Amino acid sequence: MQRTAEVERKTKETQIRISVNLDGKGQSEADTGIGFFDHMLTLLSVHGLLDLTVSAIGDIGVDHHHTVEDVGLVLGTCLSQALGQRKGIHRYGSFSVPMDDSLATVTLDLSNRPFLVFQTPPDMPRQNSFDESLAKEFFRAVANKAGMNIHITIAYGENWHHMIEGVFKAFGRALRQAAALDPRVHGAPSSKGCL
Repeated sequence: MQRTAEVERKTKETQIRISVNLDGKGQSEADTGIGFFDHMLTLLSVHGLLDLTVSAIGDIGVDHHHTVEDVGLVLGTCLSQALGQRKGIHRYGSFSVPMDDSLATVTLDLSNRPFLVFQTPPDMPRQNSFDESLAKEFFRAVANKAGMNIHITIAYGENWHHMIEGVFKAFGRALRQAAALDPRVHGAPSSKGCL
């Protein structure tokens, strides 16, 4: 069973094409025009052991919001398609990543019930144009289109780059756990019989 998907989305603001292989080797190509975001998508791929190709052209001359959100929408759609009926998966995943001065935890449920909780320290520093709100918009878009319940907590940290990097790494690892196939699970991992 191949757990792959490729999705393209074109609007007046962005043109996005993403392909994903859930059972990959962590190989990635990310070209969004936003260097830091490309770096984060690469980390997600490497730590999630999913093969990921992202090509995005957006109105980044305005700001990065449309591109980041739309990449999240398309990635979420790809993940949902690759998961199919979600039979035989672990369903839940959780991982904490200590990244130097910071600690990020991501816990998720591939429940087909989208929800996002995004908790950060009250005075989170900002060090470049990819701020905390963009990370939140990305994960909200992924949650909505992938049908994921995602809880993200940055417990503490001093360096903004480390804090966001920890989140993307932890998300990749948690997704890898949740999407992994369990030979003991037949059908959907739910008492309802479906997700």
